[in-house]
Amino acid sequence: MLKIDDLHAYYGKSHVLHGVSFTVGKGEIVALLGRNGSGRSTTAKAIMGLVDATGSVQWHSAAILGRKPFEIAHLGLGYVPENRDIFPKLTVHQNLLLGQKGSGKGSRWSFDDMYDMFPRLKERQHTEAGVLSGGEQQMLTLCRTLMGDPELIIIDEPTEGLAPKIVELVGQYLQTLKARGISVLLIEQKLTIAMAISDRVLVMGHGSIVFEGTPDSLRADPETRKEWLEV
Repeated sequence: MLKIDDLHAYYGKSHVLHGVSFTVGKGEIVALLGRNGSGRSTTAKAIMGLVDATGSVQWHSAAILGRKPFEIAHLGLGYVPENRDIFPKLTVHQNLLLGQKGSGKGSRWSFDDMYDMFPRLKERQHTEAGVLSGGEQQMLTLCRTLMGDPELIIIDEPTEGLAPKIVELVGQYLQTLKARGISVLLIEQKLTIAMAISDRVLVMGHGSIVFEGTPDSLRADPETRKEWLEV
């Protein structure tokens, strides 16, 4: 589905990504791991057309690098940024409504699906999003993206700052997506959740992929974990 090849990205004159290459298949969860500053978030932004980049990004064998972010989203890629970006003065339900493409007809997801996955959002559906807790805002952002019916979701640090119980809910959410055939590129620092739910893991360091394999192969590689992941 998604194929990245020799991707380079820049912030002005600063060269951040250096020849990144990887794939994400249908219904696959791929975790992109690494320390802060390793280039993980920049990779997500480059895929979504949010930073200057060169190389190749292909979606269903069609080149999408250089297209506008809204065009990429309409092709079936969803993006959940680290800063959540909810609309604080709109209610939970209105935020979800904005996530729909067109009328929402034909989508594999409904409001009821969102509220079934996260009952807390149903309780708060008429509440302004700005007064939600951090965990509730993260649930809302995830669900709003899903309402656009993407085939692949790129999720940047979904468990950052969340309580363990909410982290567990996020893990269940990601597995629900996989069960429905949706692919996930998970950018995460918490090894526990990434290793538990991912089919493959990628490790980034200094803007490059320094490891690719299964969670089991990373568990069996203490040198890689020590050099590129452990604080």
